[in-house]
Amino acid sequence: MKILFIHPNPDLSYNKPFSFFERLGGKIIICPRLAFPMLASVTSEKHSIKLIDEKSNKINFSTKCDLVCISAMTNEITRGYQIADEFRRRGKKVVIGGCHVSALPEEGKKHADSIVIGEAEHIWPQVIEDFENNNLKPIYFDKNPPDMKNFPIPKRNIVNGLIMINGVQSSRGCPNHCKYCYVGNSPHGRIYRKRTIEEVIEEIKKIKQKIIVFYDTSLTIDLNYTKNLCKALKKTNKKFIFLGNIDILNRNEELIKLSKEAGCIQWNIGFESVSQKSLDEVNKNSNTVENYIEAVKKIHNYGMYVHGFFMFGFDHDSKKIFNDTMDFIRNAEIDSADFSTLTPFPGTPVFDEMEKQNRIYTKDWSKYHYQGNIVIKHNNFTVEDLNLEMKTLLKKYYSYPEIKYRLKNSLKRGFFNFHPFLFIVDNIFTKYYVMKNLDY
Repeated sequence: MKILFIHPNPDLSYNKPFSFFERLGGKIIICPRLAFPMLASVTSEKHSIKLIDEKSNKINFSTKCDLVCISAMTNEITRGYQIADEFRRRGKKVVIGGCHVSALPEEGKKHADSIVIGEAEHIWPQVIEDFENNNLKPIYFDKNPPDMKNFPIPKRNIVNGLIMINGVQSSRGCPNHCKYCYVGNSPHGRIYRKRTIEEVIEEIKKIKQKIIVFYDTSLTIDLNYTKNLCKALKKTNKKFIFLGNIDILNRNEELIKLSKEAGCIQWNIGFESVSQKSLDEVNKNSNTVENYIEAVKKIHNYGMYVHGFFMFGFDHDSKKIFNDTMDFIRNAEIDSADFSTLTPFPGTPVFDEMEKQNRIYTKDWSKYHYQGNIVIKHNNFTVEDLNLEMKTLLKKYYSYPEIKYRLKNSLKRGFFNFHPFLFIVDNIFTKYYVMKNLDY
């Protein structure tokens, strides 16, 4: 049978114009999602699979297919429901999965013949078999966390487009309990599991791209595992981007050194805030603000970049936090950064707290992304004030003098350590995307 996999484009949920150049840009893929390639790898070869990403391709609702499968995050789910409703109106069977319907399954059931809760690799063959036997169940849920040993290798050739940077996953789950994190949406999201290093290396050898991002929630949870992984990665002749906790890196310079030797060119760090009170408020107690600059310097000393994630709108935040954050980025010479506002995704403790306190303005899920829309009442900001502070910060950060300053600092790490493609993506491309899509 013919199976259609779809990633919805959230911009189309409210008829936002999507230009030819944006569709063209959508064909240049940086860090493709692995969910559908993973499902494709456990789908029998007798079935044909087509993957459509709405950011680069339009959906032909008249296309001949037997089963439509949609995976969507919260900001994508409104468009996902629109797609599902239209296919069902035309008599097609629809299955929806992803973190949003995992958190709100009863909502998802209204728009699908079946929904998949949590991780799907082990139960997907059962979904296919039940569909073939005309016995599709309304909900599928794997009670046991998928075993990471003998894990299927994603079938990456179903992704259409020019993949510039690819991704791999060596572990799943996170034992931490940060209140804003959507990892807890998954029934097994708090259970940390690892693949064998041998299997990870074999998969990496089959990836043709030179730069690979590790999609792990964190590579600083099991230090012995990561150190051994780094030693094995040295033989792959690839470049890597890791994500980890700043405090743990600060205490383990050996790991920093080994990551450099493995081919790591950048550490992605969830700083989240430069206010300790704000961090403590959301249980991000694994971060110590006073150690930030020292830790970043250690990473820089080995010629690796630091990409920081920062969040605003905590109850302990004031307007001062924006200037403090820019000062830290400059003083620490952070090479690139992402900025967001605190967003209460369904299934997270923040969502539950905000709902109990009657602080949620809207449940228009298309507005639930990290930038551009404020969906909760903040203690120290009006919606207008918080939007204005975010716009001011982004304008300053993406100004050409600041980009030039970051370029100078990045080159300081060593000319041969400099990766111009990453710099262009993090600065020039993101500047265009942020300013255009948020009307900044």
